[in-house]
Amino acid sequence: MVILHIETSASTCSVAISEMENCIFHTSDRNGRNHAALLSLFIEEGMELLRKTGRKPDAVAVSSGPGSYTGLRIGVSTAKGICYALDIPLISISTLAVIALQNVVDTETGALLVPMIDARRMEVYNAIFDSSLNELRAPQAEVLMADSFATELSKGLVYFCGDGSTKFSELVAHPNARFLSAEAPDAIHMIPLAIGKLKAGQVEDVAYFEPHYVKEFFTTYTKQ
Repeated sequence: MVILHIETSASTCSVAISEMENCIFHTSDRNGRNHAALLSLFIEEGMELLRKTGRKPDAVAVSSGPGSYTGLRIGVSTAKGICYALDIPLISISTLAVIALQNVVDTETGALLVPMIDARRMEVYNAIFDSSLNELRAPQAEVLMADSFATELSKGLVYFCGDGSTKFSELVAHPNARFLSAEAPDAIHMIPLAIGKLKAGQVEDVAYFEPHYVKEFFTTYTKQ
């Protein structure tokens, strides 16, 4: 089982290829939002590796958001195009779940894990997971305040991670608040999540799948 993994929801553009549970290819760029220029090059590099051994992907996994509107559109449209061309399944992976997986090894059993994605100003996208990575609260957009997550913090340790957690660390002074890595999500951490969903038959309708933006996209324009 070979899966191509695509992560373009944040500032990092990354691609990985897994065979069973093993990562056989991985590359990433952390120098800004260069997804449009780099994603196809990264995928072609990985596909060339597969062609040399007569293999092709059995599925494509894509980070489905929330995150950058532009990045998500680039990643999802590319993933859908590959699925159409090769007639293979599409797997969607929550970006917040990827961030949680990247950080769960640093948490204590029984604690909560809150991955956060910076949504500009004092707003973040976030979800709540337990220490077994079960989602306790679905992704949502939230404006951070000093008393955010007061209920969860009153009950025990809560670990915050992702690039949005940096803003919260400047607001909260609760003794149960812990802060982990602010690194962006990476395709290599999608592997176990994608394998689990593919084995469970949890795949998307390629024709109708859209990224999980959480909130509507608004743009501004200048009157002529």
